[in-house]
Amino acid sequence: MPGVMNRLRNLDAYPKINDDFYSRSLSGGLITLVSSIFMLILFFSELRLYLHPVTESQLRVDTSRGEKLRINFDVTFPALACSIISLDSMDISGEQHLDVRHDIAKRRLDSSGNVIETRQDGIGHTKIENPLQRHGGRLEHNETYCGSCYGAEATDEECCNSCEEVGEAYRKKGWAMSDPEIIDQCKREGFVQRVKDEEGEGCNIYGFLEVNKVAGSFHFVPGKTFRHSGFHLQDLLAFQGDTYNISHKVNRLTFGDYFPGVVNPLDSVQWTQETLNGMYQYFIKVVPTEYTDVKEHIIQSNQFSVTEHFEKTEAGHTQSLPGVFFFYDLSPIKVIFTEQHVEFLHFLTNVCAIVGGIFTVSGIIDSFIYHGQRAIKKKMEIGKFG
Repeated sequence: MPGVMNRLRNLDAYPKINDDFYSRSLSGGLITLVSSIFMLILFFSELRLYLHPVTESQLRVDTSRGEKLRINFDVTFPALACSIISLDSMDISGEQHLDVRHDIAKRRLDSSGNVIETRQDGIGHTKIENPLQRHGGRLEHNETYCGSCYGAEATDEECCNSCEEVGEAYRKKGWAMSDPEIIDQCKREGFVQRVKDEEGEGCNIYGFLEVNKVAGSFHFVPGKTFRHSGFHLQDLLAFQGDTYNISHKVNRLTFGDYFPGVVNPLDSVQWTQETLNGMYQYFIKVVPTEYTDVKEHIIQSNQFSVTEHFEKTEAGHTQSLPGVFFFYDLSPIKVIFTEQHVEFLHFLTNVCAIVGGIFTVSGIIDSFIYHGQRAIKKKMEIGKFG
């Protein structure tokens, strides 16, 4: 048994030195103090990394099909009235929505940017006091109202009971409703007067679009857009000017839900128009993104990058319409972010590396200084007695 104990004693990698042989120095104390401070700083840094999740990223091919893309927007036009701004969207599959009004609200702004009124998009309900019937007479008591579409009826039974319905019928025909003052429904709803009252105002339009997850575009334009002979034309009101100031500020633009760390490059971007008419274009590359937090809650969203271009237009030029256009395309690559906690064994390994590394380096530095001091002192003594 004593032989086994002696063999174990011989394996001791940490031989002990009698306290009488220890020699403590001022430099050793300073090195110990500095190294202890460094050790604590690195330890707490590693502890913070251990307590907070880290995000790992990877790239995969996006194999999703048939999904919808939600576009959240908040755009301010300081020089365009709410009554003349319309929103259109279309995509490469052929689906298009002209003058989108659902899930959208507008705020009228004065010249200082203060809110005058907030309302859902649209010009309101039809007032039915003595409206003009399709056959030409005024609405009588207990008679069903059926307003004229002014030649744009698709069938003999079709009725246009509001200014908006007349405008929609005109757009389906590819006609421009350039003078609303001759439309009975528009006169009764006060549409013309409203446009005149809002002259000189600005508009903040916000809401969201649900579109197909394919390449497409959406745009904010003055007037109403309609198709004619395969071209998109704008129905600009006759009592408005020929020039439109499309200066704007993109307060917010996102493609999908928020997730931690997302950066939306167009948020708070402002542009001021210097020429009379123009077409401002944003070309956006949308990158599908999946974010999984530490609780395994998955967020399907998107990131995007953007470039900008301004094209000067001339009044009456049908190929370049004044407005702000957002063209987006989808990347085939999907970014996947996953939140993870550092494993305890990894944390423990790093702590041991910190303690052992600093202890070893500080020992080397202390030994170098100690032996250097002794060598200098010995040379000085030799020189003194020499």
